[in-house]
Amino acid sequence: MAKRMRWGIVAIIALLVLGIIAYPQIKTMLTASKNASGDVPPSRPSPRTQILNINAEVIHLQPLTDTYVATGSTIPDEEVDLSFESSGKIVAIYFTEGTHVKEGDLLAKINDKPLQAQLKKLEAQVPLARDRVYRQHTLLEKDAVSQEAYEQVTTEYEKLMADIELVKANIAQTELRAPFDGIIGLRSVSEGAYATPSTVIVKLTKISPIKIEFSFPEKYVSEIKDGTSIVFRMESSTGIMQDYRAKVYALESKIEPTTRTLKARAIYPNLNEVIQPGRTLSIVLSKREVNALAVPSEAVIPEMGKNIVYLYKSGVAKPTEIIIGLRTESRVEVLEGIHPGDTVITTGVMQMRTGMKVTIDNLY
Repeated sequence: MAKRMRWGIVAIIALLVLGIIAYPQIKTMLTASKNASGDVPPSRPSPRTQILNINAEVIHLQPLTDTYVATGSTIPDEEVDLSFESSGKIVAIYFTEGTHVKEGDLLAKINDKPLQAQLKKLEAQVPLARDRVYRQHTLLEKDAVSQEAYEQVTTEYEKLMADIELVKANIAQTELRAPFDGIIGLRSVSEGAYATPSTVIVKLTKISPIKIEFSFPEKYVSEIKDGTSIVFRMESSTGIMQDYRAKVYALESKIEPTTRTLKARAIYPNLNEVIQPGRTLSIVLSKREVNALAVPSEAVIPEMGKNIVYLYKSGVAKPTEIIIGLRTESRVEVLEGIHPGDTVITTGVMQMRTGMKVTIDNLY
């Protein structure tokens, strides 16, 4: 019985060894059979046999403007927090919030009754003091009084007039008037409140004209000066980006040491007061214009420290190294590497390979 089991195990091992040896030949026969019956898909073509549809552009000389784009903001032409110069209870507010006021308009008033009473008391003494001066002057001409007596009444009269001017000045300090034309803001007090010189009553803002504040790198200092024209771009009330023109009128006296930038301000008329202070905007500075060969930015491929474009040559893509110059928002100046009349591929450049066959859908 044991002998029969040993022979069975030997037979199984022999079958396994024969199967391992014969498996590759059987697999090859099965594969050939499937290929003959058409069940295996055809092999894919190599990348060189693919034809890619692309857009291209014929390059020629064109004007190219060297520009720099910075971020800026709008600030008021003038702005001030209005407060009384003296303390007292607010008895009247004459302005309407959010409206225009003129320079000198009376905006608010604090209680001045004690000062008005003091003024009347002093003014009542003026006729008598003036008569004394007149009488003493007449007597002095007749040598009836001394020079000292005349000077004493004259001094008393001048002191009385000075006291009157002082009270009038104190009364003026109880009035809050607009220092310039502008738009009055939202008031922070009500009638009956007690105000001090530190109490802000309201903010007054002048926004016509309006100022544009921005900073630019120190390397452009020679390009931007008093009178330089700029274009600032911001979103209009309809949601469309709109361009406005302004003129630089002042530069900061020194370069900011941490950012190495210089601050500048430009002025825009803002006649209709449609632009409010505090808006963020883009500043476009046009420095110079050149006549150059330029390609679309999307056609340039940075590759291992080089810049490559693909040219269309008789239905085939050919890579060419270029030397680039200035950049704009959409185009790049090419100093070396291409010539007028060359056709540069502008789409599908990331899929390009040397010698790949291409066909042009759109030629610009």
